[in-house]
Amino acid sequence: MKYALSMNVIPTYFIKWRSHLTIKKNRKKQMKLPIRLCSIISIVFLLVSCSAEDVDDTLSNTDKEFYIPKVKPIETEILEQINAYRSSLQLSFLQPSSTIKSQAYLHTMYMVESNTMSHDYFHTRRNYLVDSEGATKVGENVGYGYSSAAAVVDAWLKSEGHRRTIEGDFTHFDISVEQNSEGVLYFTNIFMKN
Repeated sequence: MKYALSMNVIPTYFIKWRSHLTIKKNRKKQMKLPIRLCSIISIVFLLVSCSAEDVDDTLSNTDKEFYIPKVKPIETEILEQINAYRSSLQLSFLQPSSTIKSQAYLHTMYMVESNTMSHDYFHTRRNYLVDSEGATKVGENVGYGYSSAAAVVDAWLKSEGHRRTIEGDFTHFDISVEQNSEGVLYFTNIFMKN
């Protein structure tokens, strides 16, 4: 079977195709003006709305996020017990750090609010300590549900992974202990070497 094209079909199709292109070109020209006008207005708005005050406000808000809560007796007990354990192994004493405490507090509040114990976003805390304190190594122990310093430290020491963190090659540490609405305690203990 052979196929044949009628010569009069081609010009009709071609004419329809060309008129379609002409309509498309006209639509593009009509669309370019509003797009250009919107672009110019956006650029002018950005130039007028940005200022040095906006940057200063952002910086001062960042400072407000660095919050160090008051030290609780249970937190002091935990830090003392960890240092006593390290001393019994001839390991160096760890120094408390307000920067670590602020990071531990933020994570503990996250666990309280989400009602779960986790190491979620550990990389964010680690990166913050690397950038702000020059940390070369960071570790973390978390817990919940313990009612005393002795209970949580004992549980960490009975767990191989937690014990390794406590015995690790660190120079600084701190802790945050916060309570949820039902009175359950959440713990975040962060260790750092710098």
